[in-house]
Amino acid sequence: MAIGSFGAGGGVQPMAEINTTPLVDVMLVLLVIFIITIPVLHQAVPIDLPQVSAQRIEDKPLLIQLALDAEGRYYLDGAPVQHSEVESRFAATAGRNPELHLRADRATRYDKVAEILAAAQKAGINRIAFVTEPKG
Repeated sequence: MAIGSFGAGGGVQPMAEINTTPLVDVMLVLLVIFIITIPVLHQAVPIDLPQVSAQRIEDKPLLIQLALDAEGRYYLDGAPVQHSEVESRFAATAGRNPELHLRADRATRYDKVAEILAAAQKAGINRIAFVTEPKG
């Protein structure tokens, strides 16, 4: 460690180097701690777990495909329907946790889309996907 004098001597510059010895000491201590504790963490208590055979349940959601054209007509799974039929279908399938895929024409009025979203919310449908086509 460099020690400067308190005298009025000329040309004394402050030390511009960082002392890295304490940093190296701390890092070596941490390294030793990790070397000691890592093998302890991998020791496990031997437990004889029961063996069972189970099949995986495939829980595929019920899909409701709904399309709206530019004139405001509804198509439920490809078949033309009225708005009241859409609401009754939403209410009938709400207990099975359905997923609504909504396709709307570019020229469809927003109030028609909002009516569908409100009917889905009222029926308890929480999973709604807006289907679009990529550009090009």
